[in-house]
Amino acid sequence: MAERLSMNGRMEAAAQRGSHLQAAAQTPPRLGPPSAPPLPPQEGHQEGLVELPASFRELLTFFCTNATIHGTIRLVCSSRNRLKTTSWGLLSLGALVALCWQLGLLLEHHWHRPVLMAVSVHSERKLLPLVTLCDGNPRRPSLVLRHLELLDEFARENIDSLYKVNFSKGRDALSAAVPRRESPFHLDRKIRLQRLSHSGSRVRVGFRLCNSTGGDCFYRSYASGVAAVQDWYRFHYVDILALLPAAWEDSHGSQDGHFVLSCSYDGMDCQARQFQTFHHPTHGSCYTVDGVWTAQRPGITHGVGLVLRVEQQPHLPLLSTRAGIKVMVHGRNHTPFVGHHSFSIRPGTEATISIREDEVHRLGRPYSHCKSGGEGVEVELLHNTSYTRQACLVSCFQQLMVETCSCGYYLYPLPTGAEHCSSARHPAWGHCFYRLYQDLETHRLPCTSRCPRPCRESAFKLSSGTSRWPSAKSAGWTLAALGEQGLPRQSHRQRSNLAKINIVYQELNYLSVEEAPVYSVPQLLSAMGSLCSLWFGASVLSLLELLELLLDALALTLLLGGRWLHRVWFSRPRASPASGASNIKPEASHMPTPAGGTSDNLGPSGPHLPQIMLPEALERVSAEESWTGPRPLETLDT
Repeated sequence: MAERLSMNGRMEAAAQRGSHLQAAAQTPPRLGPPSAPPLPPQEGHQEGLVELPASFRELLTFFCTNATIHGTIRLVCSSRNRLKTTSWGLLSLGALVALCWQLGLLLEHHWHRPVLMAVSVHSERKLLPLVTLCDGNPRRPSLVLRHLELLDEFARENIDSLYKVNFSKGRDALSAAVPRRESPFHLDRKIRLQRLSHSGSRVRVGFRLCNSTGGDCFYRSYASGVAAVQDWYRFHYVDILALLPAAWEDSHGSQDGHFVLSCSYDGMDCQARQFQTFHHPTHGSCYTVDGVWTAQRPGITHGVGLVLRVEQQPHLPLLSTRAGIKVMVHGRNHTPFVGHHSFSIRPGTEATISIREDEVHRLGRPYSHCKSGGEGVEVELLHNTSYTRQACLVSCFQQLMVETCSCGYYLYPLPTGAEHCSSARHPAWGHCFYRLYQDLETHRLPCTSRCPRPCRESAFKLSSGTSRWPSAKSAGWTLAALGEQGLPRQSHRQRSNLAKINIVYQELNYLSVEEAPVYSVPQLLSAMGSLCSLWFGASVLSLLELLELLLDALALTLLLGGRWLHRVWFSRPRASPASGASNIKPEASHMPTPAGGTSDNLGPSGPHLPQIMLPEALERVSAEESWTGPRPLETLDT
């Protein structure tokens, strides 16, 4: 029985070998070299340092499956449901568009550099600011007294021709006692007051200005006749003052008598060293109260009290038409521009001025163009004080005046090497000056852009209350007591020659206004993160995943592009012989030789192969030779 089973197994194995041999015999021979045997499988696969997917589809599928961005996995898990895939794709695209739109609005708002104003209240002791007082009664310099008399006569002629009014000269007795010095002087009588137009019931008055050749003229007109007369008179007055030597400005004294009759602070008398005096050509004698006083408590009893003398007889009635005291409160080491930031106090009154100081802190670049301490300002300040915007504007205008008109305006400081404008040296300076002044009023000069605001400054807010002083019951003894302090004894109108001013802090609390950026760098990143979290639930790591996806896509693109270029390069057709590809002569080494012969002694009578062989035959021969290897030569046994 066992032998029968072994016999049957041997017969089945032989049958299987026969079937395999028969299938091999029926299978046509395989062209070309045989394929290499497969490599044995490795026990474990180790991941390389850098691996890329085989296609973009595989890359996108891996990203959507493993990314932390919300909604991306819905593009993969519902791939068999086209409706869901399309819906989630549109939702993701819409969320992406909304995110980009809101990010654009956020960045646009940030690039405008908006700021917030943070207001805080502080309470501490403060130094009293400086107070500048001017009597508003400019003097007649003795060196040009005759010139001013000629100007007054010319002014009377102009006013009489316009309004048929004869006014008094308004000169004080002191000017008549001064010896007159005759000097060559030419008053430009071409610049005279004129009635220019009638617009209904309103009449405009002005004067005509021309250049040196007379080819360019224009009218400086005013709706108010009083303003026209004052500006016209100021033009000629400044033209005359420009003839004064520069040394006169320093040696000129203050007004006769006493302007400040009494001064006290916190119940104590002021010292003479606590006053700075100077004379302004159009605002008269001025005093600056420069005491280093610290306000301990608010209130009238803890402030500065001044009793001032007010003159009712102006020396230049056409230049100054009001009686009173001009007051200006300004910071320390700042130039007082009385004509721009002052207010007036009536004679015969007591005025209480309450000060509240606010500090302003501005941000510099890129949020604003403010400057700290005037550093980096294009304009050179002509005042020997701290930087203020008004001082910069005045310096800028004066420098443009010198560059354009070859001289400087008398009321402003001069740059080095320049001289004041005067008709004796510059006949048409008025035309040039008013042209520039019109451009300054219409903001066509570059001074506004050249003079930025300071990044830190103090703003003084003033409030005042007035009352009649001295009262009717106390006028007698008050005026008698002040008469011993320098007040001249006059008629019953002495009350109109006095004014009392109290300067106090309204409260020691002050406001500090500081600018802060709306979007600093941390706030901008926080806002952008909030938007990304709102629309996609993304974080910084999600953005890194997107960056990784872009880098993988770029590397895969370069790899697939390199393979495509390699395949295209090596698939290009090679150059063929000139005789054509149909007549191919096999080489001697590839031709079979008969038994017992060689390829060298083939002749016409010997056995030979046809010289024309098809390419298929060549390929078959080459394949067989490469498969079976070289055949050994046959020899005869001897």
